Amino acid sequence: MTKKALFTGSFDPVTNGHLDIIERASYLFDHVYIGLFYNLEKQGYFSIECRKKMLEEAIRQFKNVSVLVAQDRLAVDLAREVGAKYFVRGLRNSQDFDYEANLEFFNKQLADDIETVYLSTSPSLSPISSSRIRELIHFKASVKPFVPKSVVREVEKMSEE
Repeated sequence: MTKKALFTGSFDPVTNGHLDIIERASYLFDHVYIGLFYNLEKQGYFSIECRKKMLEEAIRQFKNVSVLVAQDRLAVDLAREVGAKYFVRGLRNSQDFDYEANLEFFNKQLADDIETVYLSTSPSLSPISSSRIRELIHFKASVKPFVPKSVVREVEKMSEE
């Protein structure tokens, strides 16, 4: 039986912390789907197309990882659609755990056959968040130490415009 997992988020933008979780999940599961979730009513910093492109470039080395774009739907529905029996969730700190435990409660109510697997972010990456990266970009500070090259390239393109 193939073990499939789903790791969801907005990835606006993808960070080295996300990649840490993705890489480690790729060793644990036969296939990891990255669920790139977005809501049409909310404006992301990067377009959904740009986020998908940055993610796909960043995960290219992982042969058992792929990106799926999900619009206005529940993660449990996408998990069922692709046959994933596990949610992968990254934890940076205790606040993440509180949020994720609440999310797990509701996911279990909707799909009690899907387990949630928590992976702690590597300590050196735990302070990194997409919201902090967006703040650095806004103030034209370097994000190179915190994000994959695909994000750095997009930020550099934005600076040239």
